[in-house]
Amino acid sequence: MVIDMINCAVCDDEPRMLEELTARLRASLEERRLPFQAEAFSSGAALLERDGAFDLILLDIQMEGMDGMETARRLRRRGDRGLLIFVTVLEELVFDAFAVEAFDYLLKPLDNVRFQRTMDRAVQALERRGGGNLLVQRGNSRRMVPLADIVYGEVLGRKVYLHLRDGGLVDYYEKLENLERQVDGRFFRCHRSYLVNLDFVLGCGGGRVTLPRGGEIPVSRLREQDFTQALLRRMREREP
Repeated sequence: MVIDMINCAVCDDEPRMLEELTARLRASLEERRLPFQAEAFSSGAALLERDGAFDLILLDIQMEGMDGMETARRLRRRGDRGLLIFVTVLEELVFDAFAVEAFDYLLKPLDNVRFQRTMDRAVQALERRGGGNLLVQRGNSRRMVPLADIVYGEVLGRKVYLHLRDGGLVDYYEKLENLERQVDGRFFRCHRSYLVNLDFVLGCGGGRVTLPRGGEIPVSRLREQDFTQALLRRMREREP
């Protein structure tokens, strides 16, 4: 699957390590001839101040002030679903990484073989995750919306409203049934009025689906069991 653009962030409070990480990342993606943008941040606070979401994040765990784990927690709470690769001196520090859905970790000093192996897996995961766009037509104008950016769609009246991971909203005249046919297997019709991207689901219970940024949408009682099975199936598909 073709990747349109990989938005990368590198965060480390040691200037030399920040430079090395960024250089290795750039060289690795350039060697693979992949389109990318890479930004370097010297603190977790600086990373969090940056608007928008990243596809790939290299994040030092031990930093002055806000450490990498707390930075990762805040990224996840605001809805960032990027692949998190932690960088650390002490391997035991990565045990908390499961709580923030870390993709992998790298030990300092960096080993080039391990780095390239991790990058191979990350690129493969991004290829599986990121493909596909939805063509939205409003009057005479058209817009391509990446499927990976759509958290959920809902129908109100004659319009479909697409809720995006950056907090944006796209509305246009369409039926939810037609939208369901245009998207891929990462989406599930959890309710007659809602279609959700399973990649953004944080939990389900009491007839509600929990989403990033404190969002919730309903899941109908008749579809709850199928929804759970679809969610588990999607989680297995995303396993590296």
